[in-house]
Amino acid sequence: MFLVFLNYLICVMQHELLRVLYPVFIHCFMDLVAKGHVQEARTFFNSFREDHEMMHLRDLQKLEGVLSPSHLQEMEFAHSLRQSKVNIKICQYSYELLLQFLHKPQSTTMLGIINEHINFQVSPGQPSSISDDAESVTLTGSSQDSANQINQKEIHWGLLEDSFEERLEKAGGLLLESEKAEGETKEGDWDENKKKSIEGAKQGSSIKKLKKDKAAGATGKNARPEATPVATAPRVKAELTLPVIPTEVEQSILEDLRNRVQLSSAALPSVSFYTFINTHNGLNCASISHDGSLVAGGFSDSSLKVWDMAKIGQQGVDSLQGENGTTSSEQVLGSNGGKRPYTLFQGHSGPVYSATFNPLGDFILSSSADSTVRLWSTKLNANLVCYKGHNYPVWDVQFSPVGHYFASASHDRTARIWSMDKIQPLRIMAGHLSDVDCVQWHANCNYIATGSSDKTVRLWDVQTGECVRIFIGHRSMVLSLAMSPDGRYMASGDEDGAIMMWDLSSGRCVTPLTGHTSCVWTLAFSGEGSLLASGSADCTVKLWDVTASTKLPKTEENKSGNTSRLRSLKTLPTKCTPVHSLRFSRRNLLFAAGVLSKTV
Repeated sequence: MFLVFLNYLICVMQHELLRVLYPVFIHCFMDLVAKGHVQEARTFFNSFREDHEMMHLRDLQKLEGVLSPSHLQEMEFAHSLRQSKVNIKICQYSYELLLQFLHKPQSTTMLGIINEHINFQVSPGQPSSISDDAESVTLTGSSQDSANQINQKEIHWGLLEDSFEERLEKAGGLLLESEKAEGETKEGDWDENKKKSIEGAKQGSSIKKLKKDKAAGATGKNARPEATPVATAPRVKAELTLPVIPTEVEQSILEDLRNRVQLSSAALPSVSFYTFINTHNGLNCASISHDGSLVAGGFSDSSLKVWDMAKIGQQGVDSLQGENGTTSSEQVLGSNGGKRPYTLFQGHSGPVYSATFNPLGDFILSSSADSTVRLWSTKLNANLVCYKGHNYPVWDVQFSPVGHYFASASHDRTARIWSMDKIQPLRIMAGHLSDVDCVQWHANCNYIATGSSDKTVRLWDVQTGECVRIFIGHRSMVLSLAMSPDGRYMASGDEDGAIMMWDLSSGRCVTPLTGHTSCVWTLAFSGEGSLLASGSADCTVKLWDVTASTKLPKTEENKSGNTSRLRSLKTLPTKCTPVHSLRFSRRNLLFAAGVLSKTV
């Protein structure tokens, strides 16, 4: 019967009808298992699984373990599928074609499965491509109605009162590009004096690239820029007790923000790329400090290594000139030398999966397969605290934008919020149906976002621990997250290479981004939020125009036939180096890191 249904969908050649095929397939399989026809179920599963492996490989790998009726109850993923419904958007024409088939006498069994497990959202118009709408198919443990109810909760996405951006605005705002140019001579003199005492990549290549970036920005804008989304964002109160920042640090941050290069589609950032070599497939993660002076790598041998760019100097730097004034440089890490060029941190008893620097760069956190998170001092080169609470490997850990607080994500399907001075978690966020693979803080520290193998992203209130948004639309596990500087938008990247831009207020996808051909491991917004950078296992960094995406009306998009409203500005290929980490500095220099996958 399923084969007849498959042939019918192929014959009518309606992409929307093909969306029905996968949920019918998995429920046919589970129904056979539930009725005790295990051998027939395995034959059926193996006969048709190839048709769905491209889009649903991880789901199929989980269902492959269902070998008896009891497994359907014991396996939470299978149980949740049987208890929930799939929501499929379909046009009136396609819906009528489907009804014609289901009304035939031999389609009674198929009709029962569809009535029990599928909700159709019928809309007028012509059939659309399967990739036109990010929310065309949703398959989650909670029903769409439940998700919609959660998404009605009020959230406050603005920036904190008395934030650095607000202080800068009160003090007179950003410097004009002409003012920056006047100050470059003095800055250059200061750089020369510093080079005499310290040879470093930051003092050499990074500042050199920063000056080129300023020059590029000066050609694009000669007048004071218009108010940015960050400046116009609403102000909210902090729900957490924020740490006190030393005065000298505040002044340094404000100086960086005052001299920040204004990026746009006409003024792209300079890129400094750090490449790990000779890692022998041992590198699991990479992290870059806010100013690019420190680079960390987490390895499968349970070690954490931190490189100080000031000590590496200019050895092994390969500079590349890009188009449109965009420049990139590559700093090679891990090359053989007489003296060890890094600081070795040892303490974990399993592979290190994530690392993150605090905003000042004097602390670094690491998470591991040993289910712990460790805090290290980059000044003392020592382990300070071991945080225990998760029961399984911890895939990701991220410091909050103000430091002190951090969040972790684990295989135990929870995310947890911690503070540096307490060994027990402050909050536990539970609700995902599978691993929580990545976590990201909101700009105002009142929320965290989590991405999961259950293909959803959730937004959590740090004060209450409640889920306040569920974002549904990805078709594979979510691997990376980024928040816009004004806190209004969030970007998420998945295993298939898809990126989605979400509006936090409505919980809806603003636009899908297509272009990467493999896993999107890292995402980063520029300082003013006009650009989004994405790094992928396909060995590229892509730059996207965020400003254009939020201003383009939906009608214009439909007329042009372009389903990716966020315009890709530039693709920066690497030398066979998958991109593990991206970070914009406060002055809008883009840092990236990855490991060389093969000899060029």
